[in-house]
Amino acid sequence: MIRTVVFDIGETITRDDRYWTAWADWLDVPRHTLSALVGAVVAQGRDNADALRLARPGLDVAAEYQAREAAGRGEHLDETDLYDDVRPSLAELRGLGARVVIAGNQTPLVGELLRGMDLPADLVVTSGEWGVAKPDPAFFRRVLEVAQAGPAETLYVGDHPANDLHPAARAGLRTAHLRRGPWGHLWADDPAVVAAADWRISSLSELAAIVGQ
Repeated sequence: MIRTVVFDIGETITRDDRYWTAWADWLDVPRHTLSALVGAVVAQGRDNADALRLARPGLDVAAEYQAREAAGRGEHLDETDLYDDVRPSLAELRGLGARVVIAGNQTPLVGELLRGMDLPADLVVTSGEWGVAKPDPAFFRRVLEVAQAGPAETLYVGDHPANDLHPAARAGLRTAHLRRGPWGHLWADDPAVVAAADWRISSLSELAAIVGQ
């Protein structure tokens, strides 16, 4: 029985469109070019930030992030950044009695912005706030602390095999791989993903049937 459902953030709860568009505009790179570079690093199994370094060799991503913030062109989220199935699906899960947690690799600011959106979740927290990021096993130990349920009763939902699916499975959690975003679509039928995922879904609306089993 699943008592707690924990969600990744980027390309699970929120679209990354604004994120990459903002970076392309800041670096003065055509949006299509940066989008294509993101696809290339995804196909190679590399970190997303490598797309920025390909667009601007030698880029210090952390320093450039701070420069964007200082210029008033930093991170922003609003209702348009949520996937359409997020609010109804999270509300349905809570209606079934499940604890709903949102926990992913994001900055403290993203945590503040998401909490300000009053999502139907019991807890919203980011790696920046915890001081540890996926796929570090310590991140999933923190997930289990806040889940208030055992590993076999906790379902982690995400799109990224290396950051979400495989480390969550190694931590003993149940897993749902979401076919969403570049990582989710490209790796959905990979044999390792198929073998590791307890469930493979295309929409968060499918989770209610899983929790209700």
